[in-house]
Amino acid sequence: MEILLVEDNPGDARLAAEAFKEGTIPTHLHVASDGIEAMAFLRRQGRHESAPRPDLILLDLNLPRKDGREVLAEIKEDPALRRIPVIVLTTSQAESDVSRAYDLHANCYIVKPVDFDRFIDVVKGIEDFWCSLVKLSPV
Repeated sequence: MEILLVEDNPGDARLAAEAFKEGTIPTHLHVASDGIEAMAFLRRQGRHESAPRPDLILLDLNLPRKDGREVLAEIKEDPALRRIPVIVLTTSQAESDVSRAYDLHANCYIVKPVDFDRFIDVVKGIEDFWCSLVKLSPV
C-alpha cells in the first residue's frame, strides 16, 4: 500500500513512519513537507515524475507554502485524484476546521494526539481500518 503523508513536522513524520513499520500491512510511506510538494508528488511533477499513485493520503491542515485546506480542495476537484481517500490528521480541534474539511470532501478527520503512545495507536488504527477493512478504488 502506498501512503502519502503530508506533514511539515519531522518528528510527527518520523513517528508515523515508525508506526507503519510496526504494522501488519506492508506499506510504503512517502512524505511531503508542504502543500506544494504534495501536489507535485500527486501530479508526478519535477523530481516526483516517477512517484506512485498513493492509495491513501494523510494530510495535515497547517502547512507552509500551501495549506492543507487548499491541498484537499485541489485533490477533490481533480478527476484523476478525487477517489484517493484523504484523512485529515491535524492538531486543530476547531469546529470550523472540521466542518470545512468535510465540506471539501475529506474522508475522515482525526485530531492528532500529543501523547506519543496515543499517536502510535491512532496511526495503527488508520492502518487497521484503511489498509485492512476498506476496499479502496483501483483508480
